[in-house]
Amino acid sequence: QVQLVESGGGLVQAGGSLRLSCALSGRTFSNYAMGWFRQAPRKEREFVAAINWSGGSTFYTESVKGRFTISRDNAKNTVTLQMDKLNPEDTALYYCAASEQFVPTSASGDYGYWGQGTQVTVSS
Repeated sequence: QVQLVESGGGLVQAGGSLRLSCALSGRTFSNYAMGWFRQAPRKEREFVAAINWSGGSTFYTESVKGRFTISRDNAKNTVTLQMDKLNPEDTALYYCAASEQFVPTSASGDYGYWGQGTQVTVSS
């Protein structure tokens, strides 16, 4: 049984930074591509970033390119989302997700395992 636990959310001022982490347990971490999604109030869940099993391939939604960085440590079973230059539009509940797809995608339906989410709030 795969379990994902996110941490690192919080309240930050615009222009600041936060680092989200997600720990996977229950299965071999390197078997999964990993993704981050977010959901703002009254909006649908949206893709943020994804990384393949080795960490050699990453991609991002356009609005976070150059500001967010996804990385993984297969020895520690963790994936991290470094978020810089945050703005109020980044306020959302952020979810970590695991996919058995060899090539990570931006489609939430390709991710079979989800964490509970961690709240990120950016004040103006």
